[in-house]
Amino acid sequence: MPLTDIAADLRDTGFRRVLPAEADALLGVKAVAGWDAFADSWNNLGLDRFMADGGRYRRRRFAAFSASPDGIVRKAHQPHYQSRDYNSLNGGVQRWFEPVTDAVAEHPVTQGVLAAGLALFHPLTIDPPARWHVELHQFRIEAGDGESGLPTPEGAHRDGVDWVIVMLVERCNVASGVTDIYANDGARLGAFTLEQPRDTVFLDDHRVLHGVTAIRPLEPGVPARRDVLVATFRRE
Repeated sequence: MPLTDIAADLRDTGFRRVLPAEADALLGVKAVAGWDAFADSWNNLGLDRFMADGGRYRRRRFAAFSASPDGIVRKAHQPHYQSRDYNSLNGGVQRWFEPVTDAVAEHPVTQGVLAAGLALFHPLTIDPPARWHVELHQFRIEAGDGESGLPTPEGAHRDGVDWVIVMLVERCNVASGVTDIYANDGARLGAFTLEQPRDTVFLDDHRVLHGVTAIRPLEPGVPARRDVLVATFRRE
């Protein structure tokens, strides 16, 4: 799929879902061939201990990068911060998460996602910055019998950035987990479920809000999990 097709939908609607086969074309053969090892790294995420709701259903790792047409460089490990304007539940504090491993940061999937985002977002942005501050999140949401997992416990929201990429890594024994897209006035623009590995959505964070419904086990007695990679781009 040409990036121009994705760019056209982002201009028109503020979001674009990209199916796995289309994402594969963006990432390239080397990334797809190395997918299994990349996805397996989600089994080594630390518990998110900053959940203001007391929940223990989210695991994650975090990394930051500087991206420009000259290249993508990882930054020193740093905290993730959102103001309460964008995250009323967990915002307002510096959140230090375990870092994304070097193997994941340098993996062809990660580099492919960041390169695709840069190639797409830089020309779409009026007066783009010399460098983008990019944050990368590995998320795992877990659920069990009688306990839902909340992919977006803050509800439908903006991330307080310019652009967002969400890529599904794995969905195991999950019921629900529907992605909802809203205009800033609350009008619902779309709803879909990221179902297969590399099912992806690109978002203009200025124009749309996004949220994901709670997950629960599809088969009772068997844990459920939803793994995603999230990359956000904002002006440095």
